[in-house]
Amino acid sequence: MEMENGNQMSEQVPTSRSSVVANVQEMVRRNPSYVPENYITNQDDRPNCSPVSSDVPVIDLSLLDGRNEEELKKLDLACKHWGFFHVTNHGVAEEILNNMKDTTSSFFKLPFEDKKKYATPPNGIQGYGIPYVVLEKQKLDWGDALILSIYPSTFRKLEYWPTTPPKLKDAIETYSSEVNRVAKSLLGNLSLLMGMEKEALLAMHKEVTQSLRVNYYPTCSMPDRVLGVSPHSDPSSITILMQDEDITGLHIRHDGGWVAVKPIPNSLVVNIGDCIEVFTH
Repeated sequence: MEMENGNQMSEQVPTSRSSVVANVQEMVRRNPSYVPENYITNQDDRPNCSPVSSDVPVIDLSLLDGRNEEELKKLDLACKHWGFFHVTNHGVAEEILNNMKDTTSSFFKLPFEDKKKYATPPNGIQGYGIPYVVLEKQKLDWGDALILSIYPSTFRKLEYWPTTPPKLKDAIETYSSEVNRVAKSLLGNLSLLMGMEKEALLAMHKEVTQSLRVNYYPTCSMPDRVLGVSPHSDPSSITILMQDEDITGLHIRHDGGWVAVKPIPNSLVVNIGDCIEVFTH
């Protein structure tokens, strides 16, 4: 299971014309060996992944916020040569991270009848289900997701915020607030790297939106033929990802190949998005 918080410049929450498709978790429950054709990927479309890498840069946010020049240089190299990096000493309490993982995991363990109350509607993006289904015969990712808009609060559709388990809403609020703080700190340090005032990059956003996506990948009888999330770039300014520490599932593009990112306990993974790439050209 993975959790993403994306911060991006936007005037409205993007929507997709979703078709009604079966939830993967429910498909597996009914028939563990069944894999529909539209989930099976061609071998040529699958990333050729290298062994787990310990070379992905690790950035100490407390040093960055202390204006440590060496750490700022490390951030510069991480952005230029990787586009991804781990963040440690970010100030988000371990209890908050674990509570978010535990409560969202409890949500996905609920009976399907309980979860489908929050199903993503046609032409919508928020809610529970398989996101971004826009074509009748498109290849689908082997996973379900819970997607919610967080900030600004006027974008929230609270009817898709699960009320079970009871502590989930508070966990989302607390975690998202902390991740928002981390994102603003990173944007400030990226501004300094660009030779601007610390608040300049944040001010360049007409409106900063933040959304939460929790990905759940059920067991598959044909794991070498499906993808949890297809290869993509993020349109946001930055994406902050919390990995499941027990599974190395994240792979990133680097030097023409794919690198498996080994989780670091209590760290966050940051992905520089398309908006930052545009700002720096």
